[in-house]
Amino acid sequence: MYDSNKLLSSLVQLGKWFREEASKDADALRLASANNGWFTEESVQLALRSHGQALSEEGVAAWAANCTFPSAATGVKVGLILAGNLPLVGWHDILCSVLSGHEVHVKLSKDDAVLPKWVVAKWAEWMPYVADAVTFHDGLMQDMDAVIATGGANASRYFEAYFGHLPHLFRGPRTSVAVLDGHETGGDLDRLGDDIFAHFGMGCRSVTKVWLPKGFDLDRCFAQWVRWGHLGQHGKYANNYDYHKAVWLLNKEDMIENGFVLVKADEGLVSPIGTLFVERYDDPAAVVDLLAARADDIQVVTVRSESALAPAFQAKGMRTAGFGDNQCPRLDDYADGVNTMAFLQGLGQPSVDA
Repeated sequence: MYDSNKLLSSLVQLGKWFREEASKDADALRLASANNGWFTEESVQLALRSHGQALSEEGVAAWAANCTFPSAATGVKVGLILAGNLPLVGWHDILCSVLSGHEVHVKLSKDDAVLPKWVVAKWAEWMPYVADAVTFHDGLMQDMDAVIATGGANASRYFEAYFGHLPHLFRGPRTSVAVLDGHETGGDLDRLGDDIFAHFGMGCRSVTKVWLPKGFDLDRCFAQWVRWGHLGQHGKYANNYDYHKAVWLLNKEDMIENGFVLVKADEGLVSPIGTLFVERYDDPAAVVDLLAARADDIQVVTVRSESALAPAFQAKGMRTAGFGDNQCPRLDDYADGVNTMAFLQGLGQPSVDA
């Protein structure tokens, strides 16, 4: 039976499991990596810790205080089409849909086909209702009342064709960027490395472009990023690095290489895996305006928390994060800045505060 208070309590238990036990489950880690070579033990454990932090007792309480929950299960069928570029990247959609009291129908990406089922099964150990609320589908989902779908540009056209007539949230490709103001400490730059290299830089919250003030010594960054040198030994990542190095050499592109990341001055936002785009600036306000004009392409702008850049971006309606925080979103840090819970709660069912 649906009970929002019990569900919230079970989420806190699940958060403790994420933080203390999940990353030690060698069988689950091995299966995830066997299913997707990008899902290394380090990458999966980072995702598990991040979700565990979000599901702290304080985090769950703060999030729930701004939500409303139904008094009973709604019977609304919500289809979730999940991405698979990061471990458990679609977990937040599952969590929100279950808490909204809906029937949750999930189409997993083949790239993340192990971890979501594992986590949902664990959640159901504390809250058996979850096992009945969530159904995983191998084929096309039919007779849905609403859909949340995440994918690339090509997938977005598919989503629109099949599900555009339903209430929906369609999420396309985005990336994240960083803007330095020149006052960064070594610790700041070290944490920026987490934002760039964690999960091989594959997520929408991964920094793929960095703006540097003119005169900033890029060697300061390289000195702090050496701990990520092991990426150059990962087969899939190394193949991307070698490929783009060859292409850029053939095109006589100016670049800097250090064995695990190729750095090139480029006006683009999305650098390929194994590379990083940079751009120099002398007018911070111009950078703020430039990025605000491309807000629909950007998930997060990473800046020093104390920098005047942070409120400048926020005043333009853009979301910011401090160095090292990109891969650790809170429960209320909704993808694309669209409140998933508000969408789910607005699917035609009366609700009351939990």
